[in-house]
Amino acid sequence: MKYSPAKIERKWQRYWESKQIHLAKDKGKDNFMLLTEFPYPSGNLHVGHWYAFALPDILARYLKMNGHNVMYPIGFDAFGLPAENAAIQRNINPRDWTEQNIKYMTKQLKNMGTLLDWSREVSTINPNYYKWTQWMFLKFYEKGLVYRDKTFVNWCPRDKTVLANEQVVNGCCDRCGTEVVQKEITQWMFRTTAYADQLIDDIEGLDWPETTKLAQRNWIGRSEGAIIQFLIPNSKLLIPVFTTRADTLFGATYLVLAPEHPMLTKLTSDENLDKASRYLEEVKKKTELERLHIDKSKTGVDTGGYVVNPINNEKIPVWVADYVLGHYGTGAIMAVPAHDERDKEFAEKFNLPVSNAPLEDAQKIVEKLKEKGLAEFKKNYKLHDWVLSRQRYWGVPIPMIRCEKCGYVAVPEKELPVELPYLEDFKPSDDGRSPLAKAKDWLKVKCPECGRDAERETDTMDTFVDSSWYFLRYTDPKNKKEFASKKKMAEWLPVPMYIGGAEHNTMHLLYSRFFTKALHDLGYLDFNEPFTARRNHGIILGPDGQKMSKSRGNVVDPDVEVKKYGADTIRMYLAFMGPYDQGGPWNPDGIQGVFRFLTRVWNFISEPEEPKTADKEADRIINKATKEMGDDIKNLKFNTGVSGLMKLLNALEDKWLTKKQYGTFLKLLAPFAPHIAEELWWTVLKNKKSIHLEKWPKHDEALLAEELIELVIQINGIKRDVLKVTKGLSEEEVKSIALSNESVKKYLVGKEIKKFVYVKDRLTNIVI
Repeated sequence: MKYSPAKIERKWQRYWESKQIHLAKDKGKDNFMLLTEFPYPSGNLHVGHWYAFALPDILARYLKMNGHNVMYPIGFDAFGLPAENAAIQRNINPRDWTEQNIKYMTKQLKNMGTLLDWSREVSTINPNYYKWTQWMFLKFYEKGLVYRDKTFVNWCPRDKTVLANEQVVNGCCDRCGTEVVQKEITQWMFRTTAYADQLIDDIEGLDWPETTKLAQRNWIGRSEGAIIQFLIPNSKLLIPVFTTRADTLFGATYLVLAPEHPMLTKLTSDENLDKASRYLEEVKKKTELERLHIDKSKTGVDTGGYVVNPINNEKIPVWVADYVLGHYGTGAIMAVPAHDERDKEFAEKFNLPVSNAPLEDAQKIVEKLKEKGLAEFKKNYKLHDWVLSRQRYWGVPIPMIRCEKCGYVAVPEKELPVELPYLEDFKPSDDGRSPLAKAKDWLKVKCPECGRDAERETDTMDTFVDSSWYFLRYTDPKNKKEFASKKKMAEWLPVPMYIGGAEHNTMHLLYSRFFTKALHDLGYLDFNEPFTARRNHGIILGPDGQKMSKSRGNVVDPDVEVKKYGADTIRMYLAFMGPYDQGGPWNPDGIQGVFRFLTRVWNFISEPEEPKTADKEADRIINKATKEMGDDIKNLKFNTGVSGLMKLLNALEDKWLTKKQYGTFLKLLAPFAPHIAEELWWTVLKNKKSIHLEKWPKHDEALLAEELIELVIQINGIKRDVLKVTKGLSEEEVKSIALSNESVKKYLVGKEIKKFVYVKDRLTNIVI
């Protein structure tokens, strides 16, 4: 019978679902949650989704065959701007659009033939889920980890909403590509800076890629230094400056304030006020990225004011310049042009003094000024608090009520969830207010404290809030009394392996760590790091070598490929295309090659006529492959695993195998190509239980030592034969074998052997 994936794959998917072999038992031993980043329901899958879900399934199946109680959960990160923008374009409500997409994507995901546990499915748009998102917000609010304040934010003019710094890429919105502008708005914020030290220090003990650790360290940007106080002459006012180079204080010749600095107007002289005001208006048009760009020409204005350098009591001028940011450090820097290239460039442009004063011991300087109350040792961070307010419709409502008398008041827990109302008109308002302000019946409410008329908060939460705790819910997805029971979380968490994209190094991963640490400190978790091990996967490029996108027209539809070649072929091709952390371009020729390989497997496995004795060389070959493929899968080296299967088939095709040897081959194949392995296991080898419930074959270390290698025999450097011998033989053993070989002997007749050279397990050269 011809290999026809269409005839077997859906059959086995239905069988696995009916037997529930993909379900994880809560009270099982050796629990292992294999977590992958849950998908955004954008409409349909592309092969990138297959890369994210089908390949980790290889590890999931391997772990299950090695006795682990594997949970491979799935859900949908379903709120957010893309769905809302798509709904606006199609004139359809985001809920209708998203639910339609989830239904379609669920069908597509099931076609992969994975162990995904659909009984634990979570969706962030389900009120039973976001009730607990709101509950966590309130708990953080009670603890002082949520607050509301004015801040300059990244504003996307097209999407009409605030973006977190992590959502701005090269000065543009990461969703729509529009250039971001700075805007001062009062916003709700998470106090992520409260955990800055923990977020840096605790990452050291995690089994994460060093690139991910480095990205988080740089993003948090901890600096060890000191705050130095500069006195404003004829007043008691001080300007604090953070510096990591207190040793250069004698060389400080001017001060620079950020345009946002609160003391700027007090320092600016009357004659310089107009010039400074015009400069501030120009700065407002620039993004933070533009202000910090290393190659841009330095701009600034003299305020006409002065401060006193506390170490030598010299008056130095104060300037305002846009390369200093109000939120970093104290919003003021001491300029030391003799020891800093940026300060030197600024000084040369504006003809400011340069002092070559010698460097002094930083510690002694700080200690001396500390005695006078003019300095203190300090850490500084680049990390900002997380702005979570979004002026859009499609998100979790913030559970706060605004009362004219009481101010902002928390929604009582018993009233959670605050459900998102169904709006006909959900388009963003030109005034920047959330579309929820249009939901008049939903908006009006009584103040929980004084009972007066009040209004709900109309901003919704950043979608990264939804995804900061979803892995917790997987342990107890149906719980109505709490986000998850401690007992069930203890059985599965922290996550032993989390696989996802490197683009989340400084967003989702950082936010999830913040949430975990905060919930731990509140007493709800027994661990303070969410993911013990992390691995990043690469991306799949289109056939043209460019990142897949609909606009480029290079997206590969996996449904089309499955129809032509089957899910097993797609899985194995993606595994084979390159190292998992790198990805690679889609190659139509490559996928055909994998299909041909599986066709060979189909023809190779036949009902065995048992030989009287098992082929020992076949045993050695299979034993070696078992060890190597197990190591490859554990280390996510899926490409070398597929290569190993291909080599194994090449080595076994001409051998007379037993049913056990055929069965071992199929067990090695099963994690990669689960459907064809199951079909041949049942229909050809006549087994009565799923191959995916079998144990992974054990390799024999003693047999590995007996492995045969190909030994090249040279005479005077010319290859005369290749012998298969046991690995690890001594020189004397190899010499005896080589000299007694008939094809070698004929070259030695009447010759004197002058030298015998042996390169262990590779070659021998007989010099005559």
